[in-house]
Amino acid sequence: MNLTLIVWRQKDARTPGRFVTYEASDISPDMSFLEMLDVVNERLVEKGGDPIAFDHDCREGICGTCGVVVNGRPHGPRERTTACQLHMRSFEDGDVLTIEPWRAKAFPVLKDLIVDRSGLDRVIAAGGFIAAAIGSAPDANAVPVRKVYADLAMDAAACIGCGACVAACPNASAMLFTAAKVSHLGLLPQGQPERNERVRAMVAQMDAEGFGSCTNHEECEAACPKGISVETIGRMNADFIMASLTVGRRAAKLGDSG
Repeated sequence: MNLTLIVWRQKDARTPGRFVTYEASDISPDMSFLEMLDVVNERLVEKGGDPIAFDHDCREGICGTCGVVVNGRPHGPRERTTACQLHMRSFEDGDVLTIEPWRAKAFPVLKDLIVDRSGLDRVIAAGGFIAAAIGSAPDANAVPVRKVYADLAMDAAACIGCGACVAACPNASAMLFTAAKVSHLGLLPQGQPERNERVRAMVAQMDAEGFGSCTNHEECEAACPKGISVETIGRMNADFIMASLTVGRRAAKLGDSG
């Protein structure tokens, strides 16, 4: 396969970027997308050029590290597929591929196709955990969980934190990511003691990071490589409203007692 790549190149966070065109010749259709970039980089280095910087790690679709927009679609044209799982047979000989980083104010470009996604980490740090001191690991059946809740929690926990939902959203919203992290704990018994505090803290951190608001375009679900449903957003919104009302009632009671 012979392809034309139009790649975003940016030296660092302070330097303006631009698109640069490269010819990718003799590419095997059995290569993954990242392997194709490896080949292009090897040829660039051989000619004394600067290789294209991009994020990668497991290359098995489970770590969430890889993240590029290919022809306007996060992770490329295939549904429920990360960039590292995308194979070149998904394209045709002679195709022109425009390759960009995630575009979001909360994801500043560090270099070329690499963006700073640490905002997602700070959202998790704000409340995506349980603080129960349980000692050694309990037996698997020690805490009964209804299957419907176990299944929903597992679906939400499939989020790999790649940020494709943010890149796909016209508002650069991180609602799907945050909702997934809130839901997978909020649906389980172990997550109940901190449920209200968790959703308030994580939503507040999401807003503080500069992510946009959700206006129900549902592009996030379409771009998510794990197929996480927008129903998780509705669940998080319901939890947030309940948590806010709980705080309001407590404040009113304290006012009355004073």
